[in-house]
Amino acid sequence: MITLYIILGLVVAVLIWIIISFNGLVTLTNRAQESWADIDVQLKRRYDLIPNLVNSVKGYAAHEKTTFQNVTDARTAAMGATGVAGKSQAENMLSGTLKSLFAVAENYPDLKANQNFLDLQAQLTDTENKIQAARRFYNTNVRDLAIRMQRFPSNIIATSFHFQKMEFFELGENADDQAARTAPQVRF
Repeated sequence: MITLYIILGLVVAVLIWIIISFNGLVTLTNRAQESWADIDVQLKRRYDLIPNLVNSVKGYAAHEKTTFQNVTDARTAAMGATGVAGKSQAENMLSGTLKSLFAVAENYPDLKANQNFLDLQAQLTDTENKIQAARRFYNTNVRDLAIRMQRFPSNIIATSFHFQKMEFFELGENADDQAARTAPQVRF
C-alpha cells in the first residue's frame, strides 16, 4: 500500500511539474506576442506621422520628388512587411529614407523654424524612442522564452507540445544597415 502511495505521489508530482512547465511556456509565449503587438502599435504611429512630415517638407522643397517618393515607398513597404525579419528589413530601409528626408530639410531654414514641422519632429523622435524601448522589451521576452525552451527539463515539455522559438527583432549586419542602427536624428 505504501508503494502505491509513493508511485501515486510521484505521478502527481510529475503531472504538477508538467502543468507548471507548460503554463510557464505559455506565459512567456504570450508575453513575447504582446510585446510584438507593442512594437506594431508604435510602428503604426510612426507610419501615421510620416505623411504629415513629408507634406510639411514638400511645401518648402517641392523639387525633392525623389526623396519624397523614396520615403513613401519605404513606408508602404514597411506597412506591408510581415514577420519579424521582414519588418526588421523594411524598418531599416524606412529609417534610411527618413534620414535623407531630414537631410533635405536641413537646407531650408524656414522649414526648420516652422512650428508644425518642429511638432512632427518631436513626435517622431518620441515614437522612435518608444519603438526602441518596445524592441528591447520584445527581445527580452523572446530571449526568456528561448532560454526556457532550451533548459532541461522544460525543453522536454517545449518539444512535446511543439512550442516554437520566436525571432529577435534585430537590425541587419551589412554595411547598408549600419546607418539604420540609430534612430533618425531630427535636430534643427
